[in-house]
Amino acid sequence: MEEFELSEQCRLGNNRARKELYEQYAGRMLGICLRYTGDRDTAQDLLHDGFIKIFDSFDKFTWRGEGSLRAWMERVMVNIALQYLRKNDVMNQSTPLEELPEEYEEPDTSDVEAIPQKVLMQFIEELPVGYRTVFNLYTFEDKSHKEIAQALGINEKSSASQLFRANMGHRTKRILRIE
Repeated sequence: MEEFELSEQCRLGNNRARKELYEQYAGRMLGICLRYTGDRDTAQDLLHDGFIKIFDSFDKFTWRGEGSLRAWMERVMVNIALQYLRKNDVMNQSTPLEELPEEYEEPDTSDVEAIPQKVLMQFIEELPVGYRTVFNLYTFEDKSHKEIAQALGINEKSSASQLFRANMGHRTKRILRIE
């Protein structure tokens, strides 16, 4: 089924369409959950919870063209992951803030581009959960520090500090070439 028909059939509660939706998107959605949790078992639990939420929320989905279903599902998964992180108070488990230096030296793009994407994603998974959460929201979800602070219940400076400590800088999105 094409995306529009798939979304309509899921809205109607068609179990065949739900199965197809899961099979088509579960890998990508698991990747999102893994980016936030860094733990496969927890990510699989969140994936399950996310799909239940998706199936129960199709009345809130509005078709906006090709890709809108996937984008909506990704937002649901990110929100499920953030709820989990807030519930487990991960932002308060981070290292205490220290003074930030005035300047941050960006890595040379050619040096970073030589690192395979799989390795970069492994680096992200290995970040402490607070740093990883802010990095994901800033880099993959295009959130500002103000939006991140509101979503996580922290202040903007804390968001900026967490991102700085993730030691990735503003060029990461272009280097990873993730859309």
